Amino acid sequence: MNQSAQSPLKNPAYRNLFGAQVTSLIGTGLTTVALALLAYDMAGENAGQVLGTALAIKMIAYVCIAPIAGGFAHLLPRKQTLIFLDLVRAGLILTLPFLSTQWQLYGVIFALNVCSACFTPLFQSTIPDLLPNEERYTKALSYSRLAYDLENLLSPTLAALLLAVWSFDSLFLLNGLTFLGSAALVVITTFPQQAIAERESSLWHNISFGVKAYVRTPRLRGLLALHGAVACGGAMVIVNTVIYVRAHLGLGESETAYVMMASGAGSMLVALFLPRLLKRSRIVR
Repeated sequence: MNQSAQSPLKNPAYRNLFGAQVTSLIGTGLTTVALALLAYDMAGENAGQVLGTALAIKMIAYVCIAPIAGGFAHLLPRKQTLIFLDLVRAGLILTLPFLSTQWQLYGVIFALNVCSACFTPLFQSTIPDLLPNEERYTKALSYSRLAYDLENLLSPTLAALLLAVWSFDSLFLLNGLTFLGSAALVVITTFPQQAIAERESSLWHNISFGVKAYVRTPRLRGLLALHGAVACGGAMVIVNTVIYVRAHLGLGESETAYVMMASGAGSMLVALFLPRLLKRSRIVR
């Protein structure tokens, strides 16, 4: 069989890392639901302000730290660093049910997403070494994108089912366990020999190169604006759902998760049918 036609999941190392990614994504999705409910417990009808601030801190951590982490990624021992970051994330998540003030929540959210912002470029830099064949690498990128999309639907569904029998605090515990499971999968993964990095450019150039290239490319600037518009709609759903469902409709925790699940299902339906609609509109023209 042609090696290029094989699924990247036939590679044991990539299969383990993909499993680690899916596991941690599911846990993170559970925490998104639980975080909204925790904010409502802390602030009642002001939960939107608390949750919005927490999510803003999350984005600030990603935007500021991810480029720096990308510039340092080639200097770090990938396997050991990925394991360390998973363990730290598990520990931080497990503190969330015990927080009593909003400032404690903001601090934990910032630290948690600093770790995630460091984890992502390290994880992504490993995939090309595991899958040097371009076709298999392209398929691997598609699988990763699919995992993110499915998380938007599956995590709220799972959260709704769990909230029928457990309190929302248990979702934080499950997320901690998913990070531990991710770390275990990284432990058993055989990483390729890391090549000695020889970059002639300065560290600042490595950090800023991606951002500059993005801003200077007209199509990417348009894509950035489109992502911004989509993010605004998604933020409205995440921030206001818990207030609308709990305070205005008087419903419970499970119903909050069901509404978030409906939002994720709508996003997936659009993603599935929009290419066909666009293709049909071109044919009509």
